[in-house]
Amino acid sequence: MRATCLLVGKAHATAAAAIKPGMTTMEVNNIVETFIMDHGGYPSFKNYHGYAYATCISMNAAVVHGFPGDHILKEGDIMSLDIGIYKNGFHGDSAYTYAIGEVPDAVKKLLRVTKESLYAGISKARAGNRIGDIAHAIQEHTEKKNGFGVVRELVGHGLGRDLHEDPQVPNYGKKGSGPKLKEGMVLAIEPMINMGTKDVVHLDDGWTVLTRDRKPSAHFEHDVCITKSDPDILSSFAEIEAAEKANPNLVWSYA
Repeated sequence: MRATCLLVGKAHATAAAAIKPGMTTMEVNNIVETFIMDHGGYPSFKNYHGYAYATCISMNAAVVHGFPGDHILKEGDIMSLDIGIYKNGFHGDSAYTYAIGEVPDAVKKLLRVTKESLYAGISKARAGNRIGDIAHAIQEHTEKKNGFGVVRELVGHGLGRDLHEDPQVPNYGKKGSGPKLKEGMVLAIEPMINMGTKDVVHLDDGWTVLTRDRKPSAHFEHDVCITKSDPDILSSFAEIEAAEKANPNLVWSYA
């Protein structure tokens, strides 16, 4: 399973190296799909409940489940890219939000805080803790400390032989609540955080979710195995961050 999760990070890095203003989101999707197929995997999202694409690409105010298409990337966009791969009987699933060209400081802060909240949640992913401990840590960092909106309708999930397994992993909640974490569980922890209101709307296409106030949203996701000791992050951002840093068309530092 770790090998599959790491392959997702490599797929992200391949896209991150290529992203530039003027290309379409479908071109990004095609880069990822070609990479997955060339490496012996299958896109987890393609044909999942009728979804037609290898990736979900959600631009700016789109929270998740956006379609790749003819949208042309431009300076100042943010793009949340969600990739799933099925290989050797297991799924990997990881999301990352990219800042294209120069973006406002407020957007940089949104991305930075959302990524920080992912690791805050992961720090609570320990055997004997509960789902609410992860959820509370994410909410505390994003909503309570920084005033951002934590989406309620969308959650993380268990991951393994199926793309979505129990338990659900919300990004808000109370300490000590929810299912107990047990050794061997794998969770896809994925803060979906809005600059403004927590409220979202669903488009008539049946998939795309937008912020109600149309302010930007960020999404970062890791796959984490519960152990007797420290959380074991099966996915990786290392190659993604290296590709961001090397690509002059991307903002790689949100400080």
